[in-house]
Amino acid sequence: MAHTAEALVIMAEFTLTPEGLHRFLDIARQDARDSVANEPGCQQFDVLINEDDPLQVTLHEVYDNQQAFEAHLAAPHFVPFRDETPALIASQKVRRFTRSAR
Repeated sequence: MAHTAEALVIMAEFTLTPEGLHRFLDIARQDARDSVANEPGCQQFDVLINEDDPLQVTLHEVYDNQQAFEAHLAAPHFVPFRDETPALIASQKVRRFTRSAR
């Protein structure tokens, strides 16, 4: 599928536990690499670390549409993120956007 200007954007903001930071980053980085490499509907997946507070990490994900995001959630490489990261997170907020222009 050709990528269009309109897309589903996920901004998942996490505050991590100090002891969970490095493991969370390892899992998130692998998920990002696998998502971009193996999911045709994943346009972009960035792992962002707040410069002022490294315990605050944001995942910026861009998908062609809702179906592509659902495929991401069902992908085998998402399992470690789903299963292992909850214990590493102090709080989280997930926001959804529709990109209307590039």
